[in-house]
Amino acid sequence: MLDKRYVKCYIKNNYRKDNMKYRLPFFITYYSNKDKKTITRRGKEDDKTRIDMNKAGDFYFVYYDLDANGYRTASKDWKIRY
Repeated sequence: MLDKRYVKCYIKNNYRKDNMKYRLPFFITYYSNKDKKTITRRGKEDDKTRIDMNKAGDFYFVYYDLDANGYRTASKDWKIRY
């Protein structure tokens, strides 16, 4: 049974965690509030990767960034390509 948050996330972002190709590298594109522009990064899903909802009701996605060798967070809207 799917958690309600994943169902809402699928509707909002057309994405569900069980649809990810686990451990395969991907490209993620999202708007960076820090840089004030849309950025694309190479990422990978691992054991610490998660999708959750913050207190404001926005979804966020934590993934491993292959370019910076660290974890990053994409919030609100993001697109993933393989």
